[in-house]
Formats: sequence, C-alpha cells, structure tokens
Amino acid sequence: MTHTVLNSHSKEVIIGFDKPFVMIGERINPTGRKILAEEMKNGDFTRVEMDVRAQLAAGAQMLDINAGIPLADEPKILADTIKLVQSITDVPLAIDSSIVAALEAGLEVYQGRALVNSVTGEEDRLETVLPLVKKYGCAVVAISNDETGISEDPDVRFEVAKKIVERAMDYGIKPCDVVVDPLVMPVGAINDAGRQVLKLISRLRNELKVNTTCGASNFSFGIPNRNGVNASFISMAMGAGMTSAIVNPLHSEVVQAVRAADIVMGNDPDCANWLACYREPPAEGARERGGRRRRAKA
Repeated sequence: MTHTVLNSHSKEVIIGFDKPFVMIGERINPTGRKILAEEMKNGDFTRVEMDVRAQLAAGAQMLDINAGIPLADEPKILADTIKLVQSITDVPLAIDSSIVAALEAGLEVYQGRALVNSVTGEEDRLETVLPLVKKYGCAVVAISNDETGISEDPDVRFEVAKKIVERAMDYGIKPCDVVVDPLVMPVGAINDAGRQVLKLISRLRNELKVNTTCGASNFSFGIPNRNGVNASFISMAMGAGMTSAIVNPLHSEVVQAVRAADIVMGNDPDCANWLACYREPPAEGARERGGRRRRAKA
C-alpha cells in the first residue's frame, strides 16, 4: 500500500489509500488577502497565528504555508513563517512556493519531513526542485502540467504525472513520496471537468499507485453555493481514490463531507472520529440520574 509519511518534530501524518483523508489547511496564504500580505511583509504574524489555531480547531491535519508576496523577500518571510508555525503546532507542513530559493529557505529551518508544493513537468522545474527534494529527504506535490500548459485532456495530464514520477525515481525519490495534483478544473467553465478529473484520479491510483491531492475549491470557482459543490466533489474524489486535498477547513460542509466519506471508505474504524466530532453530549442531568440508578441497584 502506498504511504506518504510526513512529520514534524513530534507528530506524524500518513497519506494513503487505507488512511483517513488528509485535509491540508489553505489559509496561510497572502494571495488575495491584502491585510495578511502586508502584515507578513512587516514581520507581523498575529493573523497567521490566528489562522493556524482556527484551522487546527476545525480539523486540518496539515497546514500549507505560502509567503508569495510581490516585491517582498519571500525566502526570509517563508522561513520566518515556518519557524513561527512550528513553535505553536506540531502538525506537519506543506512548504508552498514557486521560487526554488524560498523552498530551500523553508526546508532549511523545517523540523521534520515536509511536503514540498510543488514541481511540474517543465524541464527546468524538474531539474531544480527534484534535487532539492532528494537533498532534504522530503515528499513533493507533482502538478500535472508542463511546457505546453494545462491540458483539458485527462490522458495528457496522466502522462505528465507519469513523467514526473519517473523522473523523480531517477533522482532516487520513491513514487510513494510523489503526491500528484491532477489539476482540478472549474466546472463552471468546463462542464465535463468533474468526470475528467474523477477518471484521472482513478488512473493515478490504479496505474501509477500514487497518492493525490488538489486545490479542491478550484472545482467550484465562479458558481454559487461553492461549499455545497465542493463538499459533493471532494466526497466523489475520495471515492475515486484521492487521498488528500488543500482545503479551507473553516467551511464546515467540506469538513463534514470528508469525515463522512472516510466512514464510507472504511477509513474511520468504528466511526470513532465521526462520533468524537458529532455525537451529542448527554442531556443535562442524565449522567447523574443514571449514576443514582446504578448506585440504587447495587
């Protein structure tokens, strides 16, 4: 069974077909968040700390850390953010940047085994990111596009993913340490996007036998009631073989859909996680009355 093992200084998370689905919190990302971007640029991580705590309380098992701020020192900000986050939580992290120097700066300070987000099928990206992954012994997200762009043909995206997995093996990186992002297209623009990606996820699981992830909210971009659509999509993606996703765990519909799908997939033994999250507490006084009845019987 394919297991992608990630850890912090004290906690391990395993992404795998026979494991609970891994929700990677997306909130620590300044893209589209002007206030957060300005604060991070100025070394103020108050909002980052709030986002960390909120996402963990909502159920995220990992956190994605991105510091892509235009005209800022991204390597330093990313490293500082990772150090701050690791000082307040022990969940493993995904280090997210398109700048290789920033990825390395983050990996240098990271305590544990991280998930690097990401590498594509472009030759220059393969030749710069994969050696970094090997050097630091981490895992990597492989995004299914290359120099030709993002194909709408899922078979083309499969071949790009296969190429990345094979090139990773050339560097001594095992397929279990390559987590493929099949690229979820917006269904509002491409009506067949759902069927395409479900087919692709299934092939990635059954033929390449790799774990998968995605930016789940991309699917609903541009249409109303996005959380409802995302919840349905992620459940079906899990059924097709997807094992993790970058999500906003503050959207309760999505989190609930993941937890319910874990039950359906047999990855929540005895429904223990579901019961811990959703079982209603005993009515007030019920436990006390039950205790009195037991004492009387004795």
